[in-house]
Amino acid sequence: MPKASLRDSILDAGLKAMFRTGYNGTSVRDITAAASAPQGSFTNHFRSKEAFASEVLDRYFDHTKGLVAEALQDTSLTHRQRLRRYLDIITGRLEGEGFSRGCLIGDLSLEASGSSELLRTRLAAIFAEWRAPFAACIAEAQKAGEIASEFAAEDLADFLLASWQGAILRMKVDRSPAALDRFKTIAFQTVFREPS
Repeated sequence: MPKASLRDSILDAGLKAMFRTGYNGTSVRDITAAASAPQGSFTNHFRSKEAFASEVLDRYFDHTKGLVAEALQDTSLTHRQRLRRYLDIITGRLEGEGFSRGCLIGDLSLEASGSSELLRTRLAAIFAEWRAPFAACIAEAQKAGEIASEFAAEDLADFLLASWQGAILRMKVDRSPAALDRFKTIAFQTVFREPS
C-alpha cells in the first residue's frame, strides 16, 4: 500500500505556524516538526520556503473566498448590507481568536513583500482577485442607490480592503475590537453611506 503524502499536513502546519510566528519567524524545521514529518518531506513537495508560503497563501485565500461568497451572495440582504455582513463575519472570527490573530494575507504583505518578489507578486494577484467581488457588489449597490456614486466601485473596493487590513493590524496591537468597530461605523456613515 503506498504511503500517504504529507503535503497537506505540512501545508496545514505551515499555515498555523506562520499565523503564530510570521514568515521570517517560522523555519522549515518548525513546520515539519509541527506536521510530524521528516524534514526531507518538505523539500520533496516544495522547491523553497517562498514557494511553500505562496501555497499556504493560496490555501488561506481559498477559505477567505468562501467567506466573501457567504456574505456577498446572500440575496436576502441589500448589496450595502452584504458588505457590512462580510466585515461582521470576519469580526466574529477574529473575536474567536481573542483578537490576537489577524489576516495572513495582510501579515505576509507587511512581512514578506519587501524581501520576496515571488510572494509580492502572488499577494498583488490575491488583492486583485479579492477586490473583484467587492467592486461588483459596490457597483450593484451604487446602481440600486444604496451607496453614493462619487467614487468608482473598484476604488471603493480597494479602500475597503486596505482600510480593513489597517483596522485589523490595530486590533492585534490593542487586542480589542475597537478599531474594527470604529472602521465599520465611520465607513458606513461616510464612504459607504446611503445617498440622501
